Amino acid sequence: MTIATSFPPHGRLMSKLTAIGPYLREKKSQPQRFFFDCLASCINADKEPELREFWGWWLVMTATDTGYEYKYDFGRFNVSGEWATGKLPAKHKAAVLKSLVDFYAKLTPFIIDGCDLTLVPTVTLTQTPLTELSIK
Repeated sequence: MTIATSFPPHGRLMSKLTAIGPYLREKKSQPQRFFFDCLASCINADKEPELREFWGWWLVMTATDTGYEYKYDFGRFNVSGEWATGKLPAKHKAAVLKSLVDFYAKLTPFIIDGCDLTLVPTVTLTQTPLTELSIK
C-alpha cells in the first residue's frame, strides 16, 4: 500500500521557509525546489559593501514522493553574486559550519514534524549528511 504524501501549498511553504531565517532565495526557488544559502563569514570587510566576498554554504531541497531530499556545498560568494565551490579556510570554517548546523536544526522540525514529510540527503551528496555534521 502506498501512502499519499500531501504537501502544503507552495505559497505557504515559501512563507514558512522564509520565516526560518534569512536563508531562502525566493528568486532561485521553484514550486518543487527550494534554494537556501548563507553568507556566513566575510572575507574582506574592509572593502565597500558591494565589493565584499563571503565564505558560506548553499543548499538545494527538492521534492520527492515522500518529502524532500537535499544537497549542499561550501564555497565563496563572489562580487558577481555567484557561488564558487571551494575548501573553507580554517579561520572561517567554524562560523560557516555553525550557521549550517543552526539552519538545519530549524529546518528539520518544520519539514519532518510540521509538514509530516521526509528530509534526506540525495544519493549524489558529496558532503557529510547533515545529521552527521558537527562543529569542530
